[in-house]
Amino acid sequence: MTPTHERISQPTRRTVLSRSAGVAALLAGAGLLPLQAQAAWNARAFEVKTLAELARVLGGSVPAESKDLAVTAPDLADNGAVVQVGIATTLPGVKQLLLLVEKNPNVLSASFDITDAIDPAFTVGVKMGQTSQVLAVALMKDNRVLYAQKEVKVTLGGCGA
Repeated sequence: MTPTHERISQPTRRTVLSRSAGVAALLAGAGLLPLQAQAAWNARAFEVKTLAELARVLGGSVPAESKDLAVTAPDLADNGAVVQVGIATTLPGVKQLLLLVEKNPNVLSASFDITDAIDPAFTVGVKMGQTSQVLAVALMKDNRVLYAQKEVKVTLGGCGA
């Protein structure tokens, strides 16, 4: 009689990630994860209507235009439902990088916390209901607020359309 060997299969990467996410969700739901491990965001920042108001909410200075920030977006967006917008900077000392769409119901479209380990360059898809200025905003570690802007013309609205 020969012994039978049970084959123990290795879990797949997908299984490990799925189970890890499930455990993290359970811990967060039970309040067992520290607050720093949970996503923190400034609700008031997402309610502002202007760049100057955003600067005040974030505790920054009067906004100043900067050539060291870049906004990349199409000049003309055929469909405002998804407009690819890139924001990037070469500035040292950036604490937060933000994306604003002036005429959207929620002006602040994206917010990224920056560390020295992160390349401050992002591309996101945003909805645009109408032609608008799109702004890249950098909140600096010394609380200066710098920005760059570009107009994007929208032919078919995306917000509520």
